[in-house]
Order: sequence, then C-alpha cells, then structure tokens
Amino acid sequence: MPFSLTRLVPLSALICVFGLSVHGQVPAEPGLEKAVGWIWRVEPSDTRSWGLPLPVPPPPPPVDPSATPTPSAGTQAGEYVIQRGDALIRIAKKFDLTVEQLKLYNGLTNNIIRAGDTLKIPTRIEAERLAPTPPPPVVRHRGGEKADPLAVAPQELQTAAVQAFLDRQQFSSGPIDGKIKPEFGKVLYLFQSTRQELADPGALDEKVRETVGDGFTTYTLTAEDYRFIAPPTAGRVDAGEAAADPQASPGKAASTKPVAERARQSYENLIKPTMLAYNTPWEFVAERFHCDEAFLRKLNAQIRTVPTVGTEFRVPNVVPFAIEDAFSAPLQPMADSKNPVTAAVLDLAFLQVFRGDTLVAMMPLSMARPGLRGRGSWVILNAIPRPRLATRQEDREKPVRQAPMFGQPSPEPTATPGPRLTADQYLAPGPNNPVGILWINLAKSDDPTPLVYGLHGTSTPDQMQTLQSLGGIRLTNWDILRAARLLPPGTTLEWRQSGAAAAAPPAAVPAM
Repeated sequence: MPFSLTRLVPLSALICVFGLSVHGQVPAEPGLEKAVGWIWRVEPSDTRSWGLPLPVPPPPPPVDPSATPTPSAGTQAGEYVIQRGDALIRIAKKFDLTVEQLKLYNGLTNNIIRAGDTLKIPTRIEAERLAPTPPPPVVRHRGGEKADPLAVAPQELQTAAVQAFLDRQQFSSGPIDGKIKPEFGKVLYLFQSTRQELADPGALDEKVRETVGDGFTTYTLTAEDYRFIAPPTAGRVDAGEAAADPQASPGKAASTKPVAERARQSYENLIKPTMLAYNTPWEFVAERFHCDEAFLRKLNAQIRTVPTVGTEFRVPNVVPFAIEDAFSAPLQPMADSKNPVTAAVLDLAFLQVFRGDTLVAMMPLSMARPGLRGRGSWVILNAIPRPRLATRQEDREKPVRQAPMFGQPSPEPTATPGPRLTADQYLAPGPNNPVGILWINLAKSDDPTPLVYGLHGTSTPDQMQTLQSLGGIRLTNWDILRAARLLPPGTTLEWRQSGAAAAAPPAAVPAM
C-alpha cells in the first residue's frame, strides 16, 4: 500500500492542540539528584578528550598447520555451499530467513536443491523487501489475544516517514517515534503554512515519498563508531541487551525502554570518565538517526544480541548526526544584513528560526530547571563546542532570611554556606554530558554579559521533557548543532506565546 499521511488521522485532529504542558517539580536526571541544586560553570574542553581509544581486537587463534581444513559453508560473504543432507528449510533457519525469501532471492521455483551448488544469502533488509517475515504467533491468554509488544504497526511506520521528512526540512517534533502527538501536529501545520504548495495532503504525501521513500534506510555499525561508545563496565547492565539475549534471560522479549529509564546512573560514575560517551550501540545509532531508542529497538527486533561491528540497523531516513565531524568550522554563520536571521522561543516548547519573515526551522526544547523563564528580547552569543561542567558544590539557591515574629527581636542573619570543595570537580565532555555536545551563550538585550544558562544539548533526548537537569534551555544534540549553524552571533531571540490565535482551521482530507 503506498504511503499516505491522510490515512493516519484527519489533519484537523493533528493540529487541534498546540500548547505543551509545563512541568512543575520534576525528578532529576539520573545521578544529578543533588547536583541540580549546585552552581555549575561551562568551560571549553581539550579536544584530546573528545573520543575514546578504539578497543584493540583480540589476536586471531593460532593456526595448526597439520589440521585438516574443513569445507567452508560459503565461498564468500552472502553465499552458502549446499552440503549433503541440506534442505531449504534447514538453510533458511540457519540464516534466520524464511524458505520463501531464499527462493525469491535465488530465483527458485521449487524446493529442490543439490549438494555442491551455491545459494545466495540475502541480508536481513534485502530479505524483508522480498517478502516480509511473518509476524510471531499471537500469544493467547484466558482473557483473549495479546499483541506482540515489539511489533511496529503500519501507522507507526507511516507517521515516522512524515517525521523523517519534516526532520530533513529542519522541522522537528522530537526524536522520531512513529507517534501522533500534539507537538507533531503543531510542527506539521506550521511547516505547511510556510510551504503553500504542500498544504494539500496529496501533494505532501507525494513529496514525502519523493524525499524519503518509505521513510527508512540502513546503517551498519563500524569499528570507528566505538570512539564514542563506552565499553561495558562491571556493575552496569543494560536490561534491554540482557532481555534481548535468549541465553541471558530465556523467554523474555527485548526491552523497549530507553536506557535512561532503566539504568540509574550514580554521580560518582558521572565524574570518573574522561569522556561521557554513549552507553550502548543502541544509544549511538538512535541519536545518529534522530530516533527514539525504544522505537529503534522495535524497528530492529531481529537483533537479539548485543550489536557489534557489522550489525545492520533499519533507521529513519534523515541526514545523520555525524558526531565525528560535528565541529567543522565555522560553527556559526556570519550575519547578513540583507537576509537577517531572528529566533524565538515559542510557548517554552520550541525554538523557531526565521530568515526575514520566513520560518526556516523549528525544533523542540525544554527548560532544564522548573521555573526557568524568559521574556522580551535576548541575544544569541558565541557557541562553545565540547563543553564540560565545573562545580565546587556550592548551593545555587541562597538561604531565605526569616522575617521577625510580632513582638520578637529580629533573627540573626543566616550565614551563606560556602562551597563544599576547595577545587573544581568536573563532568567531562561528551554526548552524555548533561548539556550535551555544544553550548550557545545567551545575554539579555540590554546587557552583553553571558547569562549562567544558555541553549545547549542534552544527554536524555527521549526524556528531556520530563527530567530536571543542569544548564538552561536544552535541545537534542542533533538540533543544537543545527541551531548553531543557523544562528549568527548577535541574533535576536524573542520569547513568545502563541495564544488562542494559534488554532488552525480543519484541513480538507482527500479520499485515497
């Protein structure tokens, strides 16, 4: 069935809710429960601390020249030499394929095979394109049938395709997850408002197919990727990986929860590394392709063990966030008086970038601390790549002086507690630093002094709307980099509320 946005839900339902709730008191990011109350400073880091040493591969086993070589199961990658006693069903099972996929890939019209002949073996992605693997049998319970929690519904795939398309246009509603949420509807509506030729749902459908196809592509994990993936450490268990390994936990389905919800990182572990790298290959691939990690795991439910070099993932068809090349100069463009750039924080939920009067980019943001607000006009200053954070554990909030009771003498002034440490303590740079890979200084329009909070990345893209953290105004790591490359120093940043006038009229939905 061809892709159609209009099969998802009427567009009027997508755009009916514009405001996002503002969280009050919220839990802190794991490991920062006490640290969110301290004063932190942003500092540039040494470029030598960016990237981990690549793991040394184990030496090959010694070769015994007297040993008799055994026949190879394949003459090269992607081939299999049929052995005596083989059957198509056994070969298909060996490579986690179906008989139909093997037959289609090799042009076979029957199940007859001969010893010594060679079969071509498709990759998982090639096999799925030939003939989708049948869904696992539905588990029946006394109360009825229970759907497979890892199955990706067609509606999710179609929604993710639109999200990937919008992301390529620099209109993001957050990590791609295949879900229809109010912020997705708002971004879609405002994008179409600036692209009148795509206001018609049919024209939008055609443009989505032309730009991203079915919305997905593939990515193969490389050895170089492990410069940014932390090696496993004793005591840290990724529940998703454990559950995906049948030997580790037989009978359990792979977890779909993001790492941040499963592993309660300690502050002591955060201050130890020289780089706060990605915790797992899943986390690395999810951020590279602007994807919700739980959704990535659902898309790749066939990966049942810990991903390694050579593992192939199905990923959203976006422009990848290549962390290894993220900081090529210049980070920020030069100001152009003939084509001025301005920006706005809309409803405490989105960063908007305008070129002239045209909205050219939109990306979600959140406040790292409850109560952080702004008003009027601010100014974008310089960008600091690879930031690290320093503290002496000094309390951010000053003690409140108590008012005297009626008829009682004034209480003695409360002494302001000093820093708990005599030297700076650091959170190292890296994608899992609480302020992410990049920091953009901000100032009030009437005072050029940088504020203590700025625009920055995050270590929890899947949860930045729900967890308190360090810093100020956070975006995903891929979005803060895109924002820096759009915003010259000196750009005006307005604080805006959309108000009731933001409601959009219902859109016509053509019959498909």
